[in-house]
Amino acid sequence: MKKGEIMKEIYAYHVVTDRPVQLGQHIVFDENNHNGVYKRVQDKLNIVNDIYKQPSKYDEDNLEHHTAVALRELALEEVRKKKYPTYPSRMACLYVSNNLEEAEKWSELFIDWGRPTYQIVKLKIHGNCFIGDANNCFDGLLEKKENLILAEGYWENKPNEYDEEPIIEMLVDGDIEIIEIVKEINANI
Repeated sequence: MKKGEIMKEIYAYHVVTDRPVQLGQHIVFDENNHNGVYKRVQDKLNIVNDIYKQPSKYDEDNLEHHTAVALRELALEEVRKKKYPTYPSRMACLYVSNNLEEAEKWSELFIDWGRPTYQIVKLKIHGNCFIGDANNCFDGLLEKKENLILAEGYWENKPNEYDEEPIIEMLVDGDIEIIEIVKEINANI
């Protein structure tokens, strides 16, 4: 699979961190079904609008984490809708791994970060897919124009500015079925 490739049926792995899932369970992400990123961004809309109206009122180096994320995610969504509408929205997708080895690495990171980590599952996905480099994610800035330029780089899969190995980030949407519980972890719960 190539970066940015769109497919209709794929198999992938997911590290379950919100709550345990069941074999055969279906998860749907589309324009009406969003993930946790969506809610966190919606909670910050008022402050984002104020930042764009009055950037001099804010200190870019001391933005609250979820506010910086909202600035980034809103710019990413605006660029996606305009230029890459078939790619999954980062606010209506599941973040998955192309193979079990990648999923294992993510689960170890989540456990180290203290995040509740329940399972690794195998998925059958009927939907769209985007594979990018998480190094191209960015902290939202006070100027919308700058955020949109950075968002273009993310969706275009430009080489990351750190000249580092990419950190593979795979986004999928559509109808997602749990076809195998690969590993029970139950850490940090």
